Amino acid sequence: MIALNANQLLAEVDSMPIDLKTKLIDKLLRSLTPNSESIDTLWKQEIDKRVNAIESGEVSLVDGNEVFRKIQERFA
Repeated sequence: MIALNANQLLAEVDSMPIDLKTKLIDKLLRSLTPNSESIDTLWKQEIDKRVNAIESGEVSLVDGNEVFRKIQERFA
């Protein structure tokens, strides 16, 4: 493989189709933060906790459009 300097590499990335860019991003992120089974387990527990809170009625959901409308009003 021919070594690329940073500018050449970035130019090459710019010319890639979006699906290849997303694969590259995923691979780069995984190389920075490799999967950890314990972290995955903790996330699963958190997801289950939040789903249970929603299903039990402990929390109620707010429509995303309503959230963004309130944010716009607050910062207008």
